[in-house]
Amino acid sequence: MHRLIATLAVLVPLMGLAQATNPTPPTSPTLDTNRCAVKLAVTFTGRSPDAALLANPNPQSQIDAMLGSTAFIERFSRYVNARFNDEPGANSAEDAAYHMARHVMTNRLPWSDMFLGSFRVDTVNNAVSVVNDTNGLGYLRSPAWLRRYAGNEETGVKLSTAYRMLNNITGVTLTAAVQVPGLDVSAAGRRNAACSGCHYDAWFALDKLSSVLTKRVGTGDQMRFEPPTAGPQQLLNGQTISDDKGLVTALVNSTEFEFNACRIAFGFVHGRKELACEGPLFDKCIDAFRAQRTMQAAIATLTKDPSFCR
Repeated sequence: MHRLIATLAVLVPLMGLAQATNPTPPTSPTLDTNRCAVKLAVTFTGRSPDAALLANPNPQSQIDAMLGSTAFIERFSRYVNARFNDEPGANSAEDAAYHMARHVMTNRLPWSDMFLGSFRVDTVNNAVSVVNDTNGLGYLRSPAWLRRYAGNEETGVKLSTAYRMLNNITGVTLTAAVQVPGLDVSAAGRRNAACSGCHYDAWFALDKLSSVLTKRVGTGDQMRFEPPTAGPQQLLNGQTISDDKGLVTALVNSTEFEFNACRIAFGFVHGRKELACEGPLFDKCIDAFRAQRTMQAAIATLTKDPSFCR
């Protein structure tokens, strides 16, 4: 199981009691084919099912075809962009995650190419597009995205960039402290007990991760980035990391990346986090994703399962 064993241990006595009083508990009723078709169509495309899907005696047999549809790819890419950003970008180029998700899903690339692929999102001939770039890092070195999340730390340390990398790749969610007059937001201030947990002590210590990223110099149109100067660092529980590519590679190779991929798939399919009782299905999702590395595999596992149309 990839789930928390402690959670399941609490449920065992309750399950045993239920079985003692009702040896054959009823299963959830199966949706009729029309309702199953509607649920599939709305999930994948946000639209009503067409006549062919409604007439199909086994709507779930069409899942592979739906995973390749333009409507699904567009809907999923918008979902990913909303999940990876707190609000829409000021322009299309800032929503680099949306453009990269469309590219990855359209070409059925490994989900890791979102973050490690030799691409970037850029404006070419007044159009925002994904372009090949041997120095690319998925959308994470895209110019507009870098400027959007460069942050405003006084010495140019890119704490915001480090957090976005963590959040998008592993799902880590942190809440920034509310800045009040007199609050010391310098590196020294961030070492105080109230802040050091996130900035220096945890495995995802933001200041430590930021030390291997480029530094912001200037603001606005004059903003530029200079190479890191701290040298290789021991990060993420003892890994030696020198730059942003090394950091992203380590995060993508973690079990947290696989877990987050299925969290993304689960949120898209069901509109919520997985429940404790859905641990076995979540495990199947992780196994499928681990074997095939695509988001299509994760979503297919969840929607092809008999429970989807119950």
